[in-house]
Amino acid sequence: MRSKEDFLKSLKDGRNLYYRGKLVEDITTHQILKTAALHAAKLYEYADRVYEDNKMGKMSKFFKVPWTSQDLLDRHKLIYDLTMYCNGVFNISQAIGSDAIFALMITAKQVDRKYGTDYSKRVEKYFERVAKEDLTLATAQTDVKGDRSKRPSEQVDPDMYVRVVDVKSDGIVVRGAKAHTTQSAVSDEIIVIPTRVMRDSDKDYAVAFAVPANTKGLKMYIRPIDEIEGNSSSVLSRKDYELETLTVFNDVFVPWDRVFLFKEYDYAGTLAMLFATFHRFTALSYRSATMNLYLGASKVASQVNGIENEKHVRDDIVDIILYKEIMRSSAIAAAVYPVNMEGIAVPNPLFTNVGKLYSNMHFHDVVRDLIDIAGGIIATMPSQEDLESDEGKNIVKYLRGSVDGEERAKVLKLAKELGASTFTGYLLTGMIHAEGSMEASKIELFRSYNFKEAENLVKRVLS
Repeated sequence: MRSKEDFLKSLKDGRNLYYRGKLVEDITTHQILKTAALHAAKLYEYADRVYEDNKMGKMSKFFKVPWTSQDLLDRHKLIYDLTMYCNGVFNISQAIGSDAIFALMITAKQVDRKYGTDYSKRVEKYFERVAKEDLTLATAQTDVKGDRSKRPSEQVDPDMYVRVVDVKSDGIVVRGAKAHTTQSAVSDEIIVIPTRVMRDSDKDYAVAFAVPANTKGLKMYIRPIDEIEGNSSSVLSRKDYELETLTVFNDVFVPWDRVFLFKEYDYAGTLAMLFATFHRFTALSYRSATMNLYLGASKVASQVNGIENEKHVRDDIVDIILYKEIMRSSAIAAAVYPVNMEGIAVPNPLFTNVGKLYSNMHFHDVVRDLIDIAGGIIATMPSQEDLESDEGKNIVKYLRGSVDGEERAKVLKLAKELGASTFTGYLLTGMIHAEGSMEASKIELFRSYNFKEAENLVKRVLS
């Protein structure tokens, strides 16, 4: 199995990364960005991710294809436990890529049956390689989209969705950009899949493929890490965070053996939704673990503030428990009642989308609960520089609660990061839009929900 050192060394491969207008020569030594690399590397320190496969020997549990309900339950636990190992911050390094591979495995078989293609063999070959080499994978799905009222082929600028611009004997050339590609800058491979349903007029945009992160013509522009640079008193983000990039494909060449969908527009939506289902199941698994940060910070803040036994505090704590456990229960239900597709156990879309939509809609309530318990001081407390200055002792004196000011200040700094900082804004946006927006979950719920049971009941009552 790959080591942490092997992984970090592999990132020094000449990939084109940009941060705040400058080319990043070595992300593993960059003052700010190295934290994301070290976070990804924690995957290789987590011993419980390794298992013995009958065919390929030792490999990561993330690459274990879910054939059964138990496999999905094991995957849920793996994601939850690894998130806890990484201080409550999701480690996406092999999770999102394997989500995409599972979706590709199913879709490839369907396309092959209809069109006589050989995508299944390509996907299987790619899967075996990344599993044997223990690689990290980012998935680029969300196109920049341009004018949202227009389809891909109707855009003023045709590059608003990733598309095929040339076809060669040995592969294809693609152009366009994908937004918010998580941990792409510190991944070995980038898997690209469609973001939506396509029509015949959009067939140039119906493309799925994989390329190494250092491929010629591939450029990644890393978002500002304001949770560190914008908050000198941050605690969590200095230990773990994940970055996102605007991932640009400037006429990138993709060999045929790495192409998994090529203009079969009628399967673009199938692939997009299958990936979303697996990925939302992943989201429920890691988000329920992440909520331990808010639950723990709220509980400890209530203690240092001396209000642990107040009724409104208990109500706030129960609210966070409800949020966390509804997500976890939804993930478990989705695993227990999977849908079988091409022999693969797909998380039940109903329970997956119910849990995900609840997660989207109510995270702001969790932030409110933390703020209510921690108090307004988390927005107005003196800076870390003040606390470390000659005046620090005088400041700490007036931060006393049920414990001394120094101990309470430590708790308040984490509460501030979670509830009143740039990190809060990042999470609020992510909890609403990551792994699919609220509207996406609503559309899928309404489209796929079986109304017959309810309709028949009412018809029977009315008869």
